Amino acid sequence: MKFIVTPEIFEKLPNLYVGVVVAKEVDNSQDYPKINELLNKYMNFSQERFDGVNVKENEEIIPYREAFRKIGINPNRYPCSAEALFKRLSKGKDLPHINPLVDLNNAISLKYTLFMGTHSLDGIEDNIMMRVAQPGDNFIPLGTDKIEEPDEEEVFYAVGKYVRTRRWTWCQSEHGKIIDQTRDVFFPIYGFTDVNKDIVNKARTDLAIRVAEIFGVKTQVGSVDRNHPEFEWE
Repeated sequence: MKFIVTPEIFEKLPNLYVGVVVAKEVDNSQDYPKINELLNKYMNFSQERFDGVNVKENEEIIPYREAFRKIGINPNRYPCSAEALFKRLSKGKDLPHINPLVDLNNAISLKYTLFMGTHSLDGIEDNIMMRVAQPGDNFIPLGTDKIEEPDEEEVFYAVGKYVRTRRWTWCQSEHGKIIDQTRDVFFPIYGFTDVNKDIVNKARTDLAIRVAEIFGVKTQVGSVDRNHPEFEWE
């Protein structure tokens, strides 16, 4: 199976760099104190760091806002997940504990100030792609059974015709969501070759080690950029 970023994306974001971690046979139904501790640690750290700060003006967030604009997304209306997390924390609010995989994703995102995602790979045979909208694509917003059609030229994640996220990863679908029964998982970690590639690689290594240690499974790691637009795993 492959993760593929299509040429149209790199035409708009030539410096896009995505670190990837894949893990299989994870048991996401248990409680993992180490993950709870990590999320609480970096949540508290971020609340102090961003207390009273206008998050959208942070130098580590600005490149993501600019990237959203370049692919036709208004970041004020549809902020990336990292910006949304830090904005919530800047107001003194806590993040909810959802499930181990999502909580670990959020902890690493907070630790490194990076935009990340988590997708289930369970039951899919097609490649997972970051691409623009095509006729016949459909999206079911999280928590609903309503079918939506993406906007023309909208950028998102998809497996076949099933759209997993809208407006890059602003809104998640019922397809690919992480639940307690999720076994196989794909983490994309977003950055830019000329801005924070090294930090993305550090976060990727950190995440892979923690997944292996906490869940007791093997991980596969890789990356995607303009010169290497595909990553394949077993």
